[in-house]
Amino acid sequence: MQNYVLVIDTNKRPLNPISPKKARRLLDKGKAAVFRMYPFTIILKTAIYNPVVLPCHIKIDPGSKTTGFALVQNNQVIWGMELEHRGELIKKKLESRKAVRRGRRNRHTRYRKPRFLNRRRKDGWLPPSLEHRILTIQTWVKRLIKFCPVNEIWVERVKFDTQKMPNPEINGIQYQQGELAGYEVREYLLEKWGRECTYCGKQSIPLQIEHIHPKSKGGSNSAKPTLRERVSNLCLACEKCNQRKGNKSIEDFLKKKPNLLQKIKTKAKQPLPDAAAVNTTRNKLVKVLRSIKLVVTGTGAQTKYNRTKLGLPKQHWIDAACVGDIETLVLRTSQPLLVTCKGPGGRQKAALNKYGYPIRHNPLKPIKGACYWGHSQA
Repeated sequence: MQNYVLVIDTNKRPLNPISPKKARRLLDKGKAAVFRMYPFTIILKTAIYNPVVLPCHIKIDPGSKTTGFALVQNNQVIWGMELEHRGELIKKKLESRKAVRRGRRNRHTRYRKPRFLNRRRKDGWLPPSLEHRILTIQTWVKRLIKFCPVNEIWVERVKFDTQKMPNPEINGIQYQQGELAGYEVREYLLEKWGRECTYCGKQSIPLQIEHIHPKSKGGSNSAKPTLRERVSNLCLACEKCNQRKGNKSIEDFLKKKPNLLQKIKTKAKQPLPDAAAVNTTRNKLVKVLRSIKLVVTGTGAQTKYNRTKLGLPKQHWIDAACVGDIETLVLRTSQPLLVTCKGPGGRQKAALNKYGYPIRHNPLKPIKGACYWGHSQA
């Protein structure tokens, strides 16, 4: 099943998206023409007066590397897309440029003096690698609104809501606080520990929440431990490893595996980098989207709960379709559009090697912005 085709009339007003079969018939009969390839849009050769248009929702699952998009109309997913960002490449190039610039200054060659002391960042400034994600998402939202009758934008605002993670060690009657209780913590741990057993590395098996430092020996059991202290003492383990460890200290349990012990101790204290990138841009992204349309927000744990409840596979565009409060969802497509950001090129006249010496001459004219487009396999 392919993505639905976006339709506009001869006055360029958006109409209801149609199936690829209907679009092919209109094109074969000469009643429509291709208006745009990405997203694939056709334009009718006649005007439609007083059309009955069903509103659509643009649903977005922002990610640090890949962002999922979905168009949902009447609880049906009719269009999907996965947008691969280039934030890491931007960061790498900025660091390379910084190193070359500092190298020139340290060699005391003829060059302008440093200006880092007379610069001031504007309020709301974000690093270029993060700002790129917001601008790219904004561009695609505006593009879809032009060709589809959108009335709302649903966006996953936070990957993990720390306000819903105050007590990872709930017990007794606290388990009766609702179906979403504990989802924030479990999803955070799944992302942090790579969805595998911390001790044996097994994947695709049921995993249990494990205390690195046992509670019976004081682990996360002080009077008022902070959120970081509680969550950093948790990891994931399969049932077999969890039973073998019991209430042993991690030093005793892994005394024959010092490398693994050091790795776990180091990783337990580290924050989740991808979640940090998403949480850094969440407020500005919502602010930018609210200037375009009405925005409804949700959390990553709620998205996972909806996807698990509906029995849907784990993909970025499907996660986007599951954002927010939903009851039912029908997939009318299984081949999302795959887009990779390539960037606008650069104005650097000479490419440099890792030592800062020129190795080739770049053309004077900058390369125009480019994206790679494709479709996933069914």
